[in-house]
Amino acid sequence: MDRTLKSLSLLLSYPSVELQEAMPEIDDVLTADDRLSDAMQRALRPIVEALASRDIYELQEEYVMLFDRSRTLSLNLFEHIHGESRDRGGAMVSLVETYRDAGFDPVSTELPDHLPVLLEYLSLRSDSEMRDVLADAAHILETLNVRLTRRESNYNAVFAALLQLSGATADQGAVSEMLAVPDDDPTDLEALDEVWQDSEVTFGADPNADCPQVRDMLTKMDVPINPAPAAAE
Repeated sequence: MDRTLKSLSLLLSYPSVELQEAMPEIDDVLTADDRLSDAMQRALRPIVEALASRDIYELQEEYVMLFDRSRTLSLNLFEHIHGESRDRGGAMVSLVETYRDAGFDPVSTELPDHLPVLLEYLSLRSDSEMRDVLADAAHILETLNVRLTRRESNYNAVFAALLQLSGATADQGAVSEMLAVPDDDPTDLEALDEVWQDSEVTFGADPNADCPQVRDMLTKMDVPINPAPAAAE
């Protein structure tokens, strides 16, 4: 297992007492990995220390406000590719099949495209596959890094670390296109209700569409789709 990738997956998971208890070990893993530069290891210190020491309820509230109430910061990667189009359901089915074909059956209530779930899967795969998949998602990772930096969130360093592990440089044109979408206001509950009311994801495969494998799906990440809700059918 790639313990660094597993550690970064945990850093992006919903905060829990168990996660706080594991932070010393996670810190040791990150500081021992020479794939992360000294500067990157220093950049990760604030989020590691925050998750280790801050009040758990404050951490959970912050996490929800960032990642659960903002589609532009969603950790569900297909949100940034397919939005709420019908293609997303088929992509989900194909991704689950890819996980199972590799002997990976995630024990999670999260969607299969949830970034921590994908990172856990990649932690069990080869270095080359890990780099390829993260490179395909580089512009999404960089966009999330920039958005979190603007919000002065220490989570930004996790995305910067993933980019460093990929060895890739994000396509700045794709990043600019994604950043052109205004940030959601997580405190505007009425607006959030309007955004999410049509956002049902169908997991049944579309009989008229092919279901590409995970590499094909992630390769298409270089054509971002604005995360706006589809019109009601």
